[in-house]
Amino acid sequence: MMAALICGSLAYDTLMVFQDHFKHHILPDKVHMLNVSFFVPEMRREFGGCAGNMSYNLKLLGGDPIPFAAVGKDFEPYRAHFEACDVRLDRVRTYGDRFTAQAFITTDLDNNQITAFHPGAMLLSHQQHVSDVSGVTFAIVGPDSREAMLQHAREFSDMGVPFIFDPGQAMPLFNDEEFRLFIELANYVAVNDYESELLSERTGWSPQQIASKVQAYIVTKGGEGSIWYLRDKEIRIPCAKARQVLEPTGCGDAFRAGLIWGLMNGLDAETTGRIASLCGTIKIEHPGTQYQKFTRSEFAARFHEEFGFGID
Repeated sequence: MMAALICGSLAYDTLMVFQDHFKHHILPDKVHMLNVSFFVPEMRREFGGCAGNMSYNLKLLGGDPIPFAAVGKDFEPYRAHFEACDVRLDRVRTYGDRFTAQAFITTDLDNNQITAFHPGAMLLSHQQHVSDVSGVTFAIVGPDSREAMLQHAREFSDMGVPFIFDPGQAMPLFNDEEFRLFIELANYVAVNDYESELLSERTGWSPQQIASKVQAYIVTKGGEGSIWYLRDKEIRIPCAKARQVLEPTGCGDAFRAGLIWGLMNGLDAETTGRIASLCGTIKIEHPGTQYQKFTRSEFAARFHEEFGFGID
């Protein structure tokens, strides 16, 4: 089986809901002396992080993901979860004096969010090198520490390992020249529509110009599906129909797992895009980021139902 190295964060997401509206408790003329407390009687802790979410979904598809990340002394529950999922952890380095990266997210009744993110051990993820991993045929450089993302991209390029550049939440970490470097090193770039606009603004390159430098520039547009900018054409991929909409968190990571599966198995853009779309749709039908389950045969049957043709 071909292995994919999944570079990015492994994190805990602590999710809370404030049963009121932030605007009722934050006075605009007092923000310079802010001191507020929100009562949140319900809380849940989820396994997350882009590398974790992508690895979980790629494993469901039948792939062999190798998460490449740094974690802390509190990682054991996550480790047990991934061991139960049969996801390899030999390239996850533990730092006993740090915490695993974690986000604390409080949402009010208007769906406004206040988030505190603690990077923890993730800041040390550059201390191991992707060039030390053998047998990798495909990779993704997802949101991680600044040093790690630059290092991984350079090393994958030097190794001749094709990879997707997925800046995501790490976009504020890089300057214009570094974004151009990432694109020139990468084989594929995957972003959402907001990130695409920002990437064009920062690089000075249109989507078509970015596409001329990679094999495909993939831009997701939520419920409108995705656009694949190729060197000689553009392909619009429809969004698979959701049976119910429960939670969008993690849909982008599930989508990218589908991209990885299709691209590393040599499938065309039309098929790969639809696999990615269906992965994202299945995710949105479930709470959290790693609760959805399916077999390869179940996925193939739903793919045929959604798009009218089959996959192996």
